[in-house]
Amino acid sequence: MSYLEWPRRVAALGQFRVDNPEHPVLGKDDEHHLRSVLRARASEEVVVTDGQGSWSLCDVGEDALTRVTPVHHDPATPITTLYLAPLKGDRSEWAVAKATELGVGRIVPLVSERLVVKFKGEARDKIVTRWRRIAAEACGQCRRTYDVEVGDPVDVTNVPDDVCIADFDGESDWKGVSSVAIGPEGGWAPDEWAEDRRRLSLGPTVLRAETAGIVAAALLAYGAGGWGFTLNAQASQ
Repeated sequence: MSYLEWPRRVAALGQFRVDNPEHPVLGKDDEHHLRSVLRARASEEVVVTDGQGSWSLCDVGEDALTRVTPVHHDPATPITTLYLAPLKGDRSEWAVAKATELGVGRIVPLVSERLVVKFKGEARDKIVTRWRRIAAEACGQCRRTYDVEVGDPVDVTNVPDDVCIADFDGESDWKGVSSVAIGPEGGWAPDEWAEDRRRLSLGPTVLRAETAGIVAAALLAYGAGGWGFTLNAQASQ
């Protein structure tokens, strides 16, 4: 991530998705949110991004946004993928938001044998749509300039062979790991995964499923090299 004008990005009233940060035009829903919900005042600043790394700062005008900085482009970070089994209530939605804040690049709903929520037909479509909206909102909140992809649901049997799974008895070395699967409330069923599937530990305590998703997201960011503590160095350049 580029930290050019980072303090201004953090202090901005909000961040919004636009087609072109060079000539920012808000969609109808975002315009309503800016004017009626956030009650933006003239000359307050917002961030706009195209979701592909490009962004700029804009002043709020009476009828439109005015770009006040050049369009910058954040370098891409390593793509990490979290396979997440839907959970009861809003627990998986919370996990989706926090995983987005922690830098996960792709979230895939995982259909596991012990899934306890209804996840078929219209119910499945509603859950996936909501996950996508929550991920988009979380990107704006944490000033991410690359969209988080929420993929179509995948059954355990169709998960690629290089995806690790979270397991209490797994190994602890997350270096170089870019994708991991988190099970539902009841954990994995016996023989649900092949014996040679790589297993990774989330620590020495038993975690709730949504907490496991958050811990896995943090470990993915660390293990894949997506977290660089270079704020001061880049800001001084």
